Amino acid sequence: MKPFRTLNDFLRNITQAAFQKAGLDIAFAEVKMADRPDLADYQCNGSLILGKKLQRNPQELAQEIIGHLTQLTTDIEFSVAGPGFINYKIKPSYLLKSFQEFSVPEHLSPAKKHKVFIDYGGPNVAKPMHVGHLRSSIIGQSLKNLFRFMGHDVTGDIHLGDWGTQMGMLIIALEETDPKVVYFDTGFTGPYPKESPVTLEDLQRIYPQISARCAEDEMLATKARQATFELQQGRPGYRALWKHFVDVSVVDMKTQFEKLGVSFEQWFGESRYQDQIPSLLEDLKHKNILEKSQGAFVINVSEPTDKKEVPPVLLEKSDGGILYATTDLATIRERVETFKADDILYVVDGRQSLHFEQVFRAARKAGYTAQFEFLGFGTMNGPDNKPFKTRAGGAMRLEELIHTLVEEAKSRTKEAHLETASETITNDTAQKIGIAALKFADLQHNMSQNYQFDVAKFMNFEGKTGPYLLYAVVRIKSILLKAGTFSFKGAVELEPQEKELILWILRFQEIMEKAFEKRALNMLCDYAFELAQCFSRFYQACPILSDKNDPETKALRLLIAQQTQNTLEKVLSVLGIDCPDHM
Repeated sequence: MKPFRTLNDFLRNITQAAFQKAGLDIAFAEVKMADRPDLADYQCNGSLILGKKLQRNPQELAQEIIGHLTQLTTDIEFSVAGPGFINYKIKPSYLLKSFQEFSVPEHLSPAKKHKVFIDYGGPNVAKPMHVGHLRSSIIGQSLKNLFRFMGHDVTGDIHLGDWGTQMGMLIIALEETDPKVVYFDTGFTGPYPKESPVTLEDLQRIYPQISARCAEDEMLATKARQATFELQQGRPGYRALWKHFVDVSVVDMKTQFEKLGVSFEQWFGESRYQDQIPSLLEDLKHKNILEKSQGAFVINVSEPTDKKEVPPVLLEKSDGGILYATTDLATIRERVETFKADDILYVVDGRQSLHFEQVFRAARKAGYTAQFEFLGFGTMNGPDNKPFKTRAGGAMRLEELIHTLVEEAKSRTKEAHLETASETITNDTAQKIGIAALKFADLQHNMSQNYQFDVAKFMNFEGKTGPYLLYAVVRIKSILLKAGTFSFKGAVELEPQEKELILWILRFQEIMEKAFEKRALNMLCDYAFELAQCFSRFYQACPILSDKNDPETKALRLLIAQQTQNTLEKVLSVLGIDCPDHM
């Protein structure tokens, strides 16, 4: 029998065929990695489950299935274990053959290619980017990479916060400073200056001041709301100022995101959808799902099966104002009707789950058909288990955190005696190490949970950290560089550590598919760490460049090293982590 795409596919297919021959439900023919790798490589628990369900002896049922399995392949040794598990032990000859045929694919080819939108990032214009923006950006980028590896057409949308009350606050603050500039002259017909009258530093200094004043002065707050309203109604001078706010903010955002290795295909903001709101509301009225309630317009999204109350979605307030839900629904309509999205994923703070449940239900009632997913994440906390802050107690700016990581990387590399040949680590390499520490620290956890970020802990070159994985790749690169060319052609006896590492390499696609199915980036982190540890055990037990090795043994071990590097680099690239050449 010819092997299937992956080792796991091969095992699953022959197991399903054996279950069919035995007249059993193939839904129970699942094969997984063995719980006891010292006894088996893979196992199937279906006979144990079915034995109880069918009131048959699980061990006898397992033996019957094995009878059919042995007729389908001679490449696997099967045995019954415990109360009725089926153990699979792969013969070395088949394992080597599979390994020689293995290569890390650039991407997979799905049965059906989907058009996917991932909404992540979401920083606000005129506000400094800080650690609170990290999780959405890091998780969203990695998910985009994973979807692309699986062969889907993916668009990342930053969904900028560029239309809120903070714009009105900034406008009135600038008007106080210089009321005679053309932006506040209602009689000015343009054109307005191309150069911005404010820098990003100006905005980031002005906004906290005016925000605090508005919180204490209701008259000033009312003035800011009026300025926001006039901006949204299209007052030319305000629109020109707003455009400057957005432009100077986006330049800085792109700089910070580039350092993080995060990118977006669409830089759309909430402002994009303001002109679409009237047609959206008309569409919803035409479909008879928009209801009037105390002068406001809402969509009732409660369902009979709800265990907790799900309030109506408020789309237009009694004074004509719109809300986040309105903009979110307009965004969904464009993604579905204009961009033909099949799947729309939101990587957002987990505390917004109710809001998005309401919006998704409203979208489905409106007939905006796509598969919606809310991927809520927890908070990134400091060692005190409180939201990560500066020593002064404020939210740490992203630029400051990246600088801290780069400097820590330089220090740790020097302490570990891992400097480059020039004895000074380059800024580029230091940044790769620092960003790897940051991303791996985040992604190795279940995204829905809070986690503690400790710069010192996650910058270690030992343990489950990004720098440890980078060093594993760099060490393999060094070995291969010393070895030069090689070619493995024959069959050799496998050492236990060689077999273990080959098995983990061959599980690559299986792990990628499971991580994709579960949207579990932490599974990729676990796999990368296990692969690196497995290589370390192999390296200690099986000298690669030893003169005592015969040519075939040396070639096999170099091939194992090469495929470990290829596999690790691919997994890390999906996680958004770049590997340096030297450390």
